[in-house]
Amino acid sequence: MLTRISRLLVGSLFIVSGLIKANDPIGFSYKLNDYFAPGVFDMPWLDSMALELAVIACVAEIVLGIAILFGARMKLAAWSLLGLMVFFTFLTGYTAVANWLFDNNESALTQTIEGIFGFVIRDDYSYMKDCGCFGDAIKLDPWESFLKDVVLMVFTIIIFMKRKTIQAATDLKTDMINLGIALVLIAAFSLGVVGWPFPIWFSFISFALLMGIKVSMKSDSKDWIMAGAATVITTWFCIHCINHLPIKDFRPYKIGNNIAELKECPPDAPADVYLDKWFYEVDGVVGEYTTEQAPWNIEGAEFVDRETELIFKGCEPPIHDFILEDIDGMDWTDDILGEEYMLLVVSYNLTTADNDVQKELNALYEAANDDGGPYMYGLCSNVFTEVDVFRHEHQIMYDYLVADGTMLKTIIRANPGVVLLNHGTVLGKWHFNDLPDYETIKQDYLK
Repeated sequence: MLTRISRLLVGSLFIVSGLIKANDPIGFSYKLNDYFAPGVFDMPWLDSMALELAVIACVAEIVLGIAILFGARMKLAAWSLLGLMVFFTFLTGYTAVANWLFDNNESALTQTIEGIFGFVIRDDYSYMKDCGCFGDAIKLDPWESFLKDVVLMVFTIIIFMKRKTIQAATDLKTDMINLGIALVLIAAFSLGVVGWPFPIWFSFISFALLMGIKVSMKSDSKDWIMAGAATVITTWFCIHCINHLPIKDFRPYKIGNNIAELKECPPDAPADVYLDKWFYEVDGVVGEYTTEQAPWNIEGAEFVDRETELIFKGCEPPIHDFILEDIDGMDWTDDILGEEYMLLVVSYNLTTADNDVQKELNALYEAANDDGGPYMYGLCSNVFTEVDVFRHEHQIMYDYLVADGTMLKTIIRANPGVVLLNHGTVLGKWHFNDLPDYETIKQDYLK
């Protein structure tokens, strides 16, 4: 019974977790790029393969979850599951420990580690704020992510130890019960935690297809055919989300959100709390004082230094880096957000942007301009010399503003992508593969 419970929990959670990342494989690849960066794992040679690795990880997670629920090829599945969980647990454990060491750089443990290995953690190493286990859908702090993986590892070890005794069900009833319970668990994870019903429908259709293969085929290779079918379905879903946009947008720039509002914290939100440390020399001795001690009132005290330490992190608005500037450094953010309608062509990096769509973007600009419609700006993170070269090569008619590259990647998972704003509210978002013409935008969005 414990083995069965472990299979149902791990298999269901793997499917949901894998689908959340498969919904946004480009975002997952950005997280991998962060891990490959110097100061983290220092493996820049993997940067060019980040997207492919992201797709492989998503597909492996979902297919393994399905295999565990069906009890198919359990020796291979159990070893693969254990390897994947060791990898995930290492990443979340590394992230949690690195966060603690960076946040407690003056602790005895941090200084001991620095003394043993001969480096200064804050100066020589970087760290990740989160592992991206559930993408942007669920934000867990590093220790919560690590604890989640530790609990999953316990269930994984149970499955691994019993791998030789776990067999695929030979009767339809057992499979239907297992898959029915799994669908209930998937629904609980999807609706109760994520608020996204898609994993339920994906799982139901996949289970039905795979059960059809299992029941109709008598070949000894039907397990491999089922695994191949699950791989094809999952890979297709990843590729679809890469070539278009995620079917569910969990980011703060999703359609319906107002950027200006999300740049501010609520009036009653807690603010940052800082502790001031004052250093004054009294009678030739430098001492540390708090603000309450008012060392400046001590007779003969001379100011030496002051340090400010953040002891409580207050509200950080969901959008805190949306700043748009022109070549002269002038801030255009409020102007852009204040326009009734505004079209933004978002390219986080012009040197890697799709070139074939540039003519369509020029046509969109011309049509909107001729009709007196919304103005159009390009957004990028390049220096203006690169912008000038790009505009000249492609005869770009609209102006560009510069912004933070990470922020632009967050706005839309396309390079380029188009965003339509109405007084700062996101009305529409399009991948360059799905770019509409101006008449479509005018008819559907400009009221």
